[in-house]
Amino acid sequence: MTTARRTAETLVIRTALPAEAPAVAGLHARARATYYPDGLPADDVDWPARWQEAIERPDGQVLCVVRDGRLVGIASFRVPEDAREDTVMLFQFHVDPGHWRRGVGSALHAACREQWRADGRRTAVLEVHVGNQRAQAFYRRHGWLPDPAHPLADGDHHLRLRLSLDAE
Repeated sequence: MTTARRTAETLVIRTALPAEAPAVAGLHARARATYYPDGLPADDVDWPARWQEAIERPDGQVLCVVRDGRLVGIASFRVPEDAREDTVMLFQFHVDPGHWRRGVGSALHAACREQWRADGRRTAVLEVHVGNQRAQAFYRRHGWLPDPAHPLADGDHHLRLRLSLDAE
């Protein structure tokens, strides 16, 4: 996406910039912390570096939502290595918890769908943490369904969802 789009309430949705990786990583941590009841699990991931890599990937895209000059939403997607070229995977989708229920997620989701259709994608897939009921409800409202090719098994930590872009 090369041009920024303005939506209601001064939302700007655009491609994230490499220099924004630390802010993206901070938003990611705040959003993830909400669905881990005991706090974020310890990991050795350098999240700012990981986000900078995602932003700079030539085969992927990271969209961000800016409201009044502040980063409030992010989405990272690309065609996964093991998928058909008409399939896109939404790897990360987060809204800063202080901006939930204000239309940020829906606006970002609409921008993702628009980009996917422009890129010729017919199907989108994602994995959502099984304990994240709020996110699962959000995705259901936006047409995502459990992926029959990847049923949830005992011990799975993520549910795989699928969205058909053909019906649009």
